[in-house]
Amino acid sequence: MADVKLYDTTLRDGTQMEGLSLSVEDKLRVAERLDRLGIHFIEGGWPGANPKDDEFFRRAKSLRLSEARIVAFGSTRRARGSAESDPQIKALFDSGAPIVTLVGKASEMQVRRVLETSLEENLSMIRDSIEYLRKQGRRVMFDAEHFFDGFAENSDYALACVRAAAEAGAEFVVLCDTNGGSMPVDVFNAVHRVVSEVKAGVGIHCHNDAEMAVANSIAAVQAGATQVQGTINGYGERCGNTNLLTVIANLKLKLRIDCVTDEQLSRLTEVHRFVTEIANLPPNRWQPYVGESAFAHKGGIHAAAMAKAEDSYQHVPPEKVGNTKRIVVSELSGRGNIAIKLQEAGLSAALPKEAVGLLLAQIKEKEAHGYQYEGAEASFRLLVQRALPNYRPPFELVDFMVVMEKRRRPGRDANDEQTLSEATVKVRIGDQVLHTVGEGNGPVNALDSALRKGLCQAYPELERVQLTDFKVRVVGQGPGGTGAVVRVLIESTNGDRRWNTVGASANIIEASWQALADSMEYPLIGK
Repeated sequence: MADVKLYDTTLRDGTQMEGLSLSVEDKLRVAERLDRLGIHFIEGGWPGANPKDDEFFRRAKSLRLSEARIVAFGSTRRARGSAESDPQIKALFDSGAPIVTLVGKASEMQVRRVLETSLEENLSMIRDSIEYLRKQGRRVMFDAEHFFDGFAENSDYALACVRAAAEAGAEFVVLCDTNGGSMPVDVFNAVHRVVSEVKAGVGIHCHNDAEMAVANSIAAVQAGATQVQGTINGYGERCGNTNLLTVIANLKLKLRIDCVTDEQLSRLTEVHRFVTEIANLPPNRWQPYVGESAFAHKGGIHAAAMAKAEDSYQHVPPEKVGNTKRIVVSELSGRGNIAIKLQEAGLSAALPKEAVGLLLAQIKEKEAHGYQYEGAEASFRLLVQRALPNYRPPFELVDFMVVMEKRRRPGRDANDEQTLSEATVKVRIGDQVLHTVGEGNGPVNALDSALRKGLCQAYPELERVQLTDFKVRVVGQGPGGTGAVVRVLIESTNGDRRWNTVGASANIIEASWQALADSMEYPLIGK
């Protein structure tokens, strides 16, 4: 099978996703990371569309890219005009990008009803634009918009469009499933025909409206396409684009196409996380290959089998794509889950074998009462520590009390009210009982403040610990509905690492205290 070139359009098509906006600095940093991943073409934006894209192309000239080439995206000339005088063509040339991708219609319906011009004029627009830019020394690719819909309605005309582009000098004709509704068998058949009849490289650009973008891209490669376009994490308009990370892994590991090196493949997870962070979007933990849960194992039977043969429930080794195996502990766990988690923590020898069964029973009992440890591994680790014969907790709760007051400010409007929470906490550290008081904008904030005042006297390193997330979920109904059991999940960090803890109770303050106390005890393990 021929080599396949990777074309990334995160910086242009990907930014059409709702809620996603990248600064020029963001785009430059992403471009550098894509180059290290082994991407061959990086589409930077649409010159002339906005000042941000224009600035990107100016600054991209100073990027020191080892493999990738920067590509400018734009449209063919306007109907009944000339390429020489078209402002869009001029902006593409002025961008300085060595490669230009021109989008043009490849559908009879789109030409007649959207462009409102003749079929022959559309062919002239394609030919003239490509020929002009080729004469100016630019490499050109043609993005055949709505190709598969056009092929279904009038295959002769869709083929005429890509044939015109190839004859005019396009390096690649890229077949676009613009509306994202094509099926793999139809994509395969259409691509196979283009490959056999058109003298140019053939690329594929799919959208994910039917959740077929990756499948359609793979089908296109199997039919002879030698370029795949997509975005990191599948970002894009509506339901997104082809997820280029998944495509890279499938090409390399399933089809044995060396589109990237083994070292570059091992960076997939890193790139997934990096771009997610830059985009300021929540990561998809269930994303194939690179998601946090891509190699997570929860069922007891699965974990037991994994201990014997890791490929029993994994289709590829996670380290090949820079990810890691995770064994999840829950009420579905067996002894195998616990044994593997103990091994990961280096505690296999410390916990007696008979204690493993007791620990598993305790987990199942607690999860029956609302706890959930698969998202709170710090609390699970503390369960293990507390089961060790010689473990002594760094602190113990004596009692706590929380008071919440709501009052109207004197002389203010009736709606101008103030709330104040005050917490009193007593904790025992060794032989000393510390009694502290804290205020906050809510009961959990007040508890956190009071607890810190006491603990930081003995453990100053806890000054660095901060709560970064707090979630509450109703998990079981009690009498009358208001007695529902709630689960509280807290995420904490000390700047170097993050951890999650859990509490559960019919009393939300009690559940919050459990998760809060664990969040402070966890970083003290080993003291």
